Amino acid sequence: MRRTRRSRTVRLALAASSALLLSAAAVPADPAPPDAPDEGESVLVFSKTAGFRHDSIPDGIEALQQLGAEGGFTVEATEDAGVFTPERLAAYDAVVFLSTTGDVLDETQQAAFEGYIEDGGGYVGIHAAADTEYEWPWYGGLVGAWFDSHPLIQPATVEVEDRAHPSTAHLGTAWERTDEWYNYRTNPREDVHVLAALDEGSYAGGNMGDDHPIAWCHEYEGGRSFYTGSGHTKESYADDAFRTHLLGGVRWATGAAQADCRPENGYTSLYGEGTGLEQWKQAGPGHFEESDDGTLNTVGGMGLLWHQAEQQGSYSLKFDWRMTGDDNSGVFVGFPASDDPWSAVEAGYEIQIDASDVPEKTTGSVYGFQSADLEARDAALNPPGEWNTYEIRVEGERLQVWLNGTRVNDFTNSDPARSLTDGHIGLQNHGDGDDVAFRDIRLRELAPAAGGGRAAPEGGGH
Repeated sequence: MRRTRRSRTVRLALAASSALLLSAAAVPADPAPPDAPDEGESVLVFSKTAGFRHDSIPDGIEALQQLGAEGGFTVEATEDAGVFTPERLAAYDAVVFLSTTGDVLDETQQAAFEGYIEDGGGYVGIHAAADTEYEWPWYGGLVGAWFDSHPLIQPATVEVEDRAHPSTAHLGTAWERTDEWYNYRTNPREDVHVLAALDEGSYAGGNMGDDHPIAWCHEYEGGRSFYTGSGHTKESYADDAFRTHLLGGVRWATGAAQADCRPENGYTSLYGEGTGLEQWKQAGPGHFEESDDGTLNTVGGMGLLWHQAEQQGSYSLKFDWRMTGDDNSGVFVGFPASDDPWSAVEAGYEIQIDASDVPEKTTGSVYGFQSADLEARDAALNPPGEWNTYEIRVEGERLQVWLNGTRVNDFTNSDPARSLTDGHIGLQNHGDGDDVAFRDIRLRELAPAAGGGRAAPEGGGH
């Protein structure tokens, strides 16, 4: 049964349950009823075709079954559209459209699937899922964009834009692979969160220009939607990098992993995407080490790596971070330039990274001033070893903290000795043994909102 609001503790405890494997040829006549025992996430793979049929579909089913067995979620495969009823869909945490084509659902089945998504269900679209249901506008919004055309199968460079999402966190900034590369009728970027895009200069036949999304995610009508344009070839499903890409998309769609999938546009890189540490300065002991993959790693401390451009007015700061274990770090805003890291403690505000501390000093808190919404924080937080994304939004004296797309803190400064309207931003290296990594630090200036910044829309900053 679909369990979109279960706690992470329960999900992880159930992840050890054995996976149900059905052969590619076995089409279940009667999927598990909605009152089946709670045994971890359950995924339905739907591969009905009413147009071109990809010969890689059996390989895709087998790969998803193997990923389910390894990852602790059950996988059922079917081409029977009769499964699309409210009662039977309720058994699944996500439905995968695996290279479906044409009109595969009737109006009653479409209505059932709409209700499933609106009730918090997950959707994963693979490759030709975008070549499906052209006369169903709701589905076009769910998948994000419809297929237009494709050139011959050939190698291409995939530019990875989000390296925190579980479907792309394992990749470098460029992913070289061979596939059938779709062109789409529209560019979905304004409505989805783009995870990866194609470099049209690396292959022949692209028609979308300098901005060609190929994988994306978004929340849609109450549910979660992940789509990847890759997956045409049989070889894709034997490729470890692509299988991890699929697994991450499924985990996010089922709710087993968290990520910020709000549309994101207009940010300027402060570190990453070819931007180094030229504008940053280290205060105090310790330092940050740069990895070849563009990751900053804390070393020693207590010190502070701060950006020398002063931020004035309203802005959105986004970055990805990961803890190794029970570690401690934080990000400071609104402090004066100084070679003493304690000036940020005494005159600025720290958004904490440390999930095991007391409420006002734990992950998502404004350190020492205001606890995060712990229930929302716990639901949004990925565990040590996995990447998380923060958005710190400053609007006047209002400071909001978003963790993986969920707002977990809303704080207003009332201390006349401190101000959020100007100052610097900095990353803390807390001390020996506190191993925290950062990636893709980016900033967007925001227009001042009426009433001192109190009118910012939810999910803004993109």
